[in-house]
Amino acid sequence: MTHPPQIKIPATYMRGGTSKGVFFKLSDLPAPAQVPGPARDALLLRVIGSPDPYGKQIDGMGGGFSSTSKVVILSQSSRPDHDVDYLFGQVAIDRPAIDWSGNCGNLTAAVGSFAISAGLVDASRIPANGHCTVRIWQANIGQTIIAHVPITNGEVQETGDFELDGVTFPAAEVQIEFLDPAAGEDDAGGALFPTGNLVDELEVPGRGTLKATMSNAGIPTIVVNAADIGYTGTELQPDINEDAEALARFETIRAHGAVRMGLIQDVSEAAGRQHTPKIAFVAPPKDYLASSGKQVAAGEIDLLVRALSMGKLHHAMMGTAAVAIATAAAVPGTLVNLAAGGGERNAVRFGHPSGTLRVGAEAKQVNGEWTVTKAIMSRSARVLMEGWVRVPDVLGCGSWPERRLDTDLA
Repeated sequence: MTHPPQIKIPATYMRGGTSKGVFFKLSDLPAPAQVPGPARDALLLRVIGSPDPYGKQIDGMGGGFSSTSKVVILSQSSRPDHDVDYLFGQVAIDRPAIDWSGNCGNLTAAVGSFAISAGLVDASRIPANGHCTVRIWQANIGQTIIAHVPITNGEVQETGDFELDGVTFPAAEVQIEFLDPAAGEDDAGGALFPTGNLVDELEVPGRGTLKATMSNAGIPTIVVNAADIGYTGTELQPDINEDAEALARFETIRAHGAVRMGLIQDVSEAAGRQHTPKIAFVAPPKDYLASSGKQVAAGEIDLLVRALSMGKLHHAMMGTAAVAIATAAAVPGTLVNLAAGGGERNAVRFGHPSGTLRVGAEAKQVNGEWTVTKAIMSRSARVLMEGWVRVPDVLGCGSWPERRLDTDLA
């Protein structure tokens, strides 16, 4: 019996915000994986180590959590006024599936840095010192994102004193602007509130009727009140993730919300679309102890938010969900806005399991409908490892050419 050899593919392992992922230049992937389809998914699943019935992804680059089971593919953009096209894949851990339906706001923080270092940004646009403005086309959802990447001596500056709850060590701050984050080419459409309502009555079998705010800003997100589902908003991961019945209830709510938002036609389709929509629950401010042991005082925050990703409570906050939360907070009358005390606001600081996060958003009413023009947040990013990722030749590509680090990954 013959066995396929391993092939080598240039790759970079990066942290972006509170997530980690494997980054590729599109042109570095084997030809069959440069286009959407089963071949690309098969290769990237093997890179990450999925599907893994043990849930650990030991035989791959994933870390056994939704926040570390991610891939990014970048290419130079052919769109006017954009530098790079950014495609994100959320890799399922226990199933042979990659969800390409949404963005990762956390890894977005690393996109600009990678694009500069990989030569995808024109050298004339990179200052010797200061900030490089990287214009990103988010290909999954058809939106423009601007990353302001710090530059020192012509190179990306990764170290610094910016602290982000959920990340152990400080790093350089990267400011990210999500322009018109409710618009896009994805199937969520361009309406900020897809049902036309700030608060809906969502009927959920076994849960009755729940109040819900459903938004398309950043990423399709369903928000419910913590008290309505038996929580306080101060919960940490074990409180939710070790309760199989609770996870099943959240998935039921998410599935029925997805139907109401028009993302799927039947609740049975939700299992194949785990990345979107997200589901979150909110509550007014309370004192609580974060997962790091840090005490968060009610006076430090505007509200409490807990959000689930890929069927589990997130250890901090997804970047795109943070955009959805900030946008809803800016619109008087939403559940998020009411939990934060009501009124008009252009920024919100909320408490999540790892600590706090501040996100700004600009929303306005046009012809009676709410729109959001921009959402802004700060993250950090850095390269953890670069070189080649090795995988069995599942595509039958044969020998993959050797490449020099100093020419291909500089």
